[in-house]
Amino acid sequence: MAGDKTNVQASSPLEVNGLGPLDQKLAMAKRYGHEGVVAGARAAVVATIASAIPTLASVRMSPWAKRNLNPTAQALIVSLVAGSAYFIVADKTVLATARKNSFEHFHP
Repeated sequence: MAGDKTNVQASSPLEVNGLGPLDQKLAMAKRYGHEGVVAGARAAVVATIASAIPTLASVRMSPWAKRNLNPTAQALIVSLVAGSAYFIVADKTVLATARKNSFEHFHP
């Protein structure tokens, strides 16, 4: 019977759980993205603290910083560092996780 799919075996280990290959890839991409967001958020928090303390301290102690770094400039410094840390760490985490898991399923 050509229309009977009960005897068809899964052609890949990704299809064993009932999801098609595209659905499985989308689920894995969502998981990798979520891991990247979490790692990026952690890095942004650490970077915010690590950049806010010296920025605020330099404004209080350095005459040049006191004259030239208004509150907007201070906020821009801290947010630039936090944003950069977020995107760099999130991107590296997503790529590393995808690379690691792509080689786990490859068996020559």
